[in-house]
Parts: sequence; C-alpha cells; structure tokens
Amino acid sequence: MSVPDTVPIVFVHGTRFSAGQWSAQLEELKNEFPVSAIDLPGHGERSAEPWSLRAATEIIAAAVDAFGRGPALVVGHSLGGYAALEFARLCPERLQGLVLAGASASTRGPWAVPYRTVARLVPRLPADRLARLNDRALLRRYPRAVVEATVRSGYAFHTLPDAWGEVLGRFDADAMRQVKAPVLILNGEKDTVFRSGERDFARAHPRARVELIPRARHLANFDAPEAFTDAVRRFAHQVDGAG
Repeated sequence: MSVPDTVPIVFVHGTRFSAGQWSAQLEELKNEFPVSAIDLPGHGERSAEPWSLRAATEIIAAAVDAFGRGPALVVGHSLGGYAALEFARLCPERLQGLVLAGASASTRGPWAVPYRTVARLVPRLPADRLARLNDRALLRRYPRAVVEATVRSGYAFHTLPDAWGEVLGRFDADAMRQVKAPVLILNGEKDTVFRSGERDFARAHPRARVELIPRARHLANFDAPEAFTDAVRRFAHQVDGAG
C-alpha cells in the first residue's frame, strides 16, 4: 500500500512542548502514512501567538485540510489530547479516528486544583532556569535521538496559565459522547494521574478501547517510542480499513 492510499495522521503535542515531541513517530511512520505534527498556539514556532482552544482546533483543522485527503487520524497527548477532543466536537467531518494519549482524566472538580496552582506558579520562575531543568531531565532519562527535537524547540512555559486555565474545568468523560469517530485511549501503564478516568472515557463511547504501554509513564511516546508508534500504526490501519 502506497502512502497516498493511507489515512493521514496529525500529531498534537502536550503541555509546554512542540511538534518536536513527535520526531520518533514521524520518522517511523512517514513511509506508511502521510504524517504531520503541529505547534499549538503559544508553542514552538507559534510561540508568539496567544493561546485559545478555538485557535488550537483551527490549527488542527488546517493540518488535516493540508493533506487534501478528507478526514484524518488525530493523535493528541495531554494538553493536545484535550485540544483534539474539542476538535472532534467542532469538526467531526474532518476526523477519521482519535488517539487520546495521557488525556483520559477529568479536568473538573478537586483533581484540577493542584494543576491550577502549578499553572499560576510556573510563569513566575525564570524561564531559562526551567528550560535547563527540563533539558537535563529529558536528556538524562531518554535517548538523545528521541528528545533532541523537543530540546531544540524549547518550552512554552509562558502559555501554561492560559492553556490549562481553559482546559481545566472543561472536560470529562461526557466529552467522548460528542466524538463520532473510533477512539484509542493510549496510556502509559504508570501514568496513574492522566489515565485515572480511562474506564469512564471508554464506557462513554461505543467505539473506544483502552491500550496500555507497559512500564511507560505520562510521556509514553518517549518512554517506549516503538511500542507507542506500533499502537498508533495498528489503530491507523484499523480506521483506514473501516473508512
């Protein structure tokens, strides 16, 4: 099967990161599927753009349309997963399948309190110091080839208050009822916080299933890039066949 005959895939990064988060997945899948990764507002090459969930969905939609192929599979991690849920609600005709990675926890209620606090505090700390800490943590924990593009692109700490301020209080399992396409809930086995609602999310959708990446944490595509990519690949073939 040639690349033009397969479902396009759009990758949407998580909090503070950029399109570089997906370098390993893009490299592995580019010969099988049309693939792209976007920068959300306030992140990466869009660092100067103000955050809004509406703008995020418009960027995802533009990436889907750029393929000229009709609906696409959208893979969203963490913040990007919630943005992808909003895209699924607003643009159902552009969605052939949805992968929620580290984004199956309710953002409502007491769970949100510590995240609101972090979102308020982070911009008060020196950005260069936070960047150095992030660089060290990523390069110590993961192979350079996996995280180099992320490190090179920098971090969007300044966008945290607006991004999570809009997401917190907005999403729970009921958001799944507005998704028309099949859904793969793809979580790291050890990501106990962001997979806390995975069963409720799966029950709320007739064509959703949960898959866990063994021993992986919240950054499952860094912890186990091959396993993560393979899960996306298998799901892409599934929705491509169904489509």
